[in-house]
Amino acid sequence: MVKDIYIVRHGQTDYNLRGIVQGSGVDASLNDTGRKQAEEFFKAYGDFPFDKLYISTLKRTHESVKNFIDKGLVYEKLSGLNEISWGTREGQPFTPEENKYYYSMLERWKQGETSLPVEGGESPDQVAMRQFDTMKYIMSKEDEQKVLICMHGRAMRILLAQLFNYPLYDMDIFEHSNLALYHIRATKNMYQLVKYNDKGHLSGVK
Repeated sequence: MVKDIYIVRHGQTDYNLRGIVQGSGVDASLNDTGRKQAEEFFKAYGDFPFDKLYISTLKRTHESVKNFIDKGLVYEKLSGLNEISWGTREGQPFTPEENKYYYSMLERWKQGETSLPVEGGESPDQVAMRQFDTMKYIMSKEDEQKVLICMHGRAMRILLAQLFNYPLYDMDIFEHSNLALYHIRATKNMYQLVKYNDKGHLSGVK
């Protein structure tokens, strides 16, 4: 069985624009740019024969692919696709202190401390564990050969590192942009990268 998996990050929110960490505890809506990104993505892929859509439980993913849902594409919310929890840091403005903490955590993860959780939140290892079960569930659906997944930036990095057998401390090699696309061709034992953070469909967004 071959399954084509199309993964997009949600559209832009005001938190993204202002550089404020959202995590899984901030359920923000798309801003005007995010809605335009969603429209452009739908223009490019709205007629593509997806068999199923999977989104996180956060509304910014739902809003990003609402046009597909309104058109009748069957979808399912999975908490395993949620963003990493940034715990006590979620929704906080980027003061010098918060900025220092955020980047110190990223650096420690890059040094291999991926079991280290954010204060009151999750570690990359914990996110990877819930994603493993989620992908096992998605891959078990043999009648779904073309699947669209809408999720979140840090969670995408963790997932892509897992799929392509990279250690989690290398997850930052996988870039992401709001409503940019990864296309992955999956078999039972292998994942092949077809498109990497493709933004070609977003040329109309200003």
